[in-house]
Amino acid sequence: MRGRYIRMFISWLRIFIKTAAFRSYRSLLSVCLRLIRHYEYIEEEGFRERPGLAFSSQPVANQPEPTTHVSLAVPLREAPIRTQGHQPNVQMPIPELHEGTNMIDSADNTRSPRNSAVPLIPICMPESSISVVIAMPLPSTAPVQTFDVILTPIVPEPQVRRYDRHVRIDRDYQPFVVKKGPLDCSEELAEVEGWEPLTHPEGALFFYQPYKRVFTDADIRDPETAVKINKAVEMAYEEVRKADILLDSSVELALELIGKESCGYYFADHKRRVIFWFEDYQNIELMNDVRGVKRKSHVKYALDSQYWRHIELFPNKRVLPEDIVVKLKEIVMHAHADNITSETCLAPFAPNEVASMLDLVDFLKDSTNKEREHSVWIAARFMRLFCNAKFVNFCGQPGARLDVDQSLYGEYDTRSKKIIRVMNVILFGSPDVQSKAIRTIWVDETIVHPRWKDFTDRLTTEWNGYTIFSTVMLAVDISFLAVPAVATQTPAVVLAYLSSLCAMGSLVVSLILAGQVNDSRRGSAAAASFMVKISRSMFGLESLALMLSLPFALLIWGSVSWLHSTDW
Repeated sequence: MRGRYIRMFISWLRIFIKTAAFRSYRSLLSVCLRLIRHYEYIEEEGFRERPGLAFSSQPVANQPEPTTHVSLAVPLREAPIRTQGHQPNVQMPIPELHEGTNMIDSADNTRSPRNSAVPLIPICMPESSISVVIAMPLPSTAPVQTFDVILTPIVPEPQVRRYDRHVRIDRDYQPFVVKKGPLDCSEELAEVEGWEPLTHPEGALFFYQPYKRVFTDADIRDPETAVKINKAVEMAYEEVRKADILLDSSVELALELIGKESCGYYFADHKRRVIFWFEDYQNIELMNDVRGVKRKSHVKYALDSQYWRHIELFPNKRVLPEDIVVKLKEIVMHAHADNITSETCLAPFAPNEVASMLDLVDFLKDSTNKEREHSVWIAARFMRLFCNAKFVNFCGQPGARLDVDQSLYGEYDTRSKKIIRVMNVILFGSPDVQSKAIRTIWVDETIVHPRWKDFTDRLTTEWNGYTIFSTVMLAVDISFLAVPAVATQTPAVVLAYLSSLCAMGSLVVSLILAGQVNDSRRGSAAAASFMVKISRSMFGLESLALMLSLPFALLIWGSVSWLHSTDW
């Protein structure tokens, strides 16, 4: 009896041990699984935070860091997706024939995005749940009209006439009624016919087509203008396809209305940082009055300058690449060093201006790889000016200009005429001095801007001094004529009057020239136009030298006449 109880106790104990062991095993296993999952989560989060981490036997320090290329191109927006029926929207475009299907790519139904003038819009077909990329134009609410648009190749500078539009504003004063509640401008800032209105940092309004990367200053809100611009976009991309030009994915198109039937265009390539056209282009606007351009490596600087002008005109929605800021800083630093160590620096800016630019470029580092249109505009403006200077100075060519006063064409105005030599003697050699100074600021029919400013400042300072001396001389002559004893001496009176006339002439001429110079300093283009007209006159630049010598020479003649009048 006792043995039976013992066996029962042993069997119960065995069952209890098994049950306890099994439950403990499950609890232990559950704890282990939780630990493993927590460890995997930590590893996954750490891997996400460090994209350069790879599962490799090599050390992490030896792994190359991935680099992403930042472009100035505006991001391309994907076209809206249209569906047919109630098929699910599965975005799996099939540009070519896939194995295992009976679908055939037709040239009439699919077009390469590189050669297509319209965006590719994925549409879900009813026969399958897989969407197929086919070419469809964007929807347009503009009225159907027919326009004959003529595409004309242009360059951004100076054929994009943004600063010459002079749109008239209504002069009637009528207070604007602000509706109650917070002001909502979303309706005015909404897209129009697929075009997005943008505001330039300077305040100009322009429009951007985000599906085809097109910019224009034309007011798309006008239905007739919208039809013309949309037609021009289609024609431009169609002509590119016909010309067998392969467009990079970052290429942008810019349009400028010219009259009622013509539309200017150009393409901007952000990979090569140049502009181009679908036809051969030959125009003086691109050459910027530079003669002797024979090589592609030379004209590339002109295309670079026009590319930066494009960025300058349309800086919105762009990311400023870091390499651009680094390159710009190197250029400015070189110009600053050249200004310090050389008197014939080729930089198109004065030393104080280059120093200010260097400080400004340092602030651009905080804007790299970010979408900041003001910083993009600053970098584009500086790059355009420096690229244009390289083009004008034949950078990289056998006959490159290395000094600012070096003439590449060897055509100094050396017309020596007897009247010029005689006038040089009469005016006490001042025309010769002025002529040499003029040749340092006017080289190959181009104004040297830093020297031009110094030259005009020096002239203004001299003329201000001449006006003071002339006023004193005029007062002395009048006082001398007021002496009763002088009135009876005719030669003394004549010389005194001659001195007064010379002093008056020096005063008047100084005031007139000072006003003209200050007016011409408002724009370098006006100054260059004036210099071209003077250089093509009968006496060339010598006529300008004679004119600038008059205040000094008349003052000297007035002093000489007064001295002789006191001898009588």
